Amino acid sequence: MGRPFGVPVYVAPSWFLVAALITWVFGGQLDRVLPELGAARYLVSLFFAVAFYASVLVHELAHTVAALRFKLPVRRIQLQFFGGVSEIEKEAETPGREFVLAFVGPLLSLVLAGVFYAALLPVEPDSVPGVLLAGLMVSNLIVAVFNLLPGLPLDGGRMLRAVVWKITGKPMSGTVAAAWVGRALAIAVLVGLPLLTQSLGSGAADDVGMDTVMDALLAAILAAIIWTGAGNSLRMARLREHLPELRARALTRRAVPVPADTPLSEALRRANASGARALVVVDTEGRPVSLVREAAIVGVPEHRRPWVPVSTLAQDLTDGMRVSAELSGEELLDALRANPATEYLVVEDTGEIYGVLSAADVERAFVKAMARPS
Repeated sequence: MGRPFGVPVYVAPSWFLVAALITWVFGGQLDRVLPELGAARYLVSLFFAVAFYASVLVHELAHTVAALRFKLPVRRIQLQFFGGVSEIEKEAETPGREFVLAFVGPLLSLVLAGVFYAALLPVEPDSVPGVLLAGLMVSNLIVAVFNLLPGLPLDGGRMLRAVVWKITGKPMSGTVAAAWVGRALAIAVLVGLPLLTQSLGSGAADDVGMDTVMDALLAAILAAIIWTGAGNSLRMARLREHLPELRARALTRRAVPVPADTPLSEALRRANASGARALVVVDTEGRPVSLVREAAIVGVPEHRRPWVPVSTLAQDLTDGMRVSAELSGEELLDALRANPATEYLVVEDTGEIYGVLSAADVERAFVKAMARPS
């Protein structure tokens, strides 16, 4: 939909579903307040749905601007069912920054609620502008209050995480505490939201019906979103905790340099003699030009290997296939993700060949690290 501050904004297909739901529900409310509108009330309701999600976009932009200010890359903003999300690629370096990053969203929603309230004062309440402004004021107030609830994945949960992180000095402790509070919050929403809406109603017998079912369904969806988000936050924190264990130097296979016309059988003999598990094809001056693919070696029958030169099994090196032996964690994964390949040439800072890194080895190490308890 655009690139404010250089960050792409996307609208998920689920947004159209919730926009239709808002249009239908708000249209029903308009029929009671402004019955003279007739069928035009749904056009006004659709405008409200779009304006509400524009407010949600402003909320997410607050997170994005704060992240960019702290030099944290933002992959994208996505508007979706029940709100939006700013996909910030890296974690804040300090609990103070984490707190600010989380708080600016609800703060801006409160500011928007105040702006709509101020705009509502000189307007006739029983008019289309009055109803729209009142609806936007209340909806932004609800967004702010809901997001301030202290449980992940809500902004209030990230603020709680920052506080626990500051007290304990451990970001993982903050995540665990905020995630479990988030799960408790999900149960509270599942049970409490239908009771709250019922108590706020008239309590008459004819109120029990479709409205009660809709309240229960809304509570179940919100509870599921919060519970799932809390679990995802725990998994992401665990991932970040184990990422430093992925080090290019530790995962790299020793390699032997061989000329392009070397028979595969001879190249493998040299590798076995030196305890190496990879082959690097070099030119006449000893500079690496290609990597012999492991899958290609396996595909050559043993009786044909003396007549197959290694150059026919090699993949030419590109700049993206050269990685530093000093890379680890997120930096290593980012380098591999930016240039997908099965093998990479690992070099020292001096340019000297250190070995060959297999993407499969990195994947196995990652799965093994994630399987260990935190």
